[in-house]
Amino acid sequence: MSLGAASSPNSWRNPKLVFLLMLVFGCGGLAGAVAARSHYRGIALRATAAAQQKAWKEGGKDISVERFRKELSLTEEQTREVAEVLDDFMKYYQTLQAQMDDVRANGKERIVHLLNAEQREKFSRMMSELQARQQIR
Repeated sequence: MSLGAASSPNSWRNPKLVFLLMLVFGCGGLAGAVAARSHYRGIALRATAAAQQKAWKEGGKDISVERFRKELSLTEEQTREVAEVLDDFMKYYQTLQAQMDDVRANGKERIVHLLNAEQREKFSRMMSELQARQQIR
C-alpha cells in the first residue's frame, strides 16, 4: 500500500481501520483518565494526611476528644479512655514517623556513598528541590 492509497477517501471506509483507530484513541483516553485520577487522588490523599497531621500538632486531639464527647454523648470515663487511646495513637504515629525519617536518611546516605563528587552535588540539589516542593504542599 502506498502513501497515496492510505490517504485516499476509500481507506477511511475500511471498518477494520476505523475500529483500530477508535480502539487506539479509546485506550489512550482511558489511560489518560486513569493517570489523571491517580495523580489527583494522590494529591487529595497527601492533602488530607497533611491536614490531619497539622490538626494533631495544633491541639487537634483536644478538639477530637471534645467532639467525640459531645456527638457521641460519652461519659467522663469514656472521654478519658478515648483521650488515652488518641494519646497512644499519636505516640505510635510519631514513633513510626521517626522510623521513616531514619529509613529515608539511611537510604540517602547509602546513595551518596555510591556517587562521585559531581553526582553528590546534583543529588543534594535534587533532594533540596524535592523538600521545597513537599513543604509547599
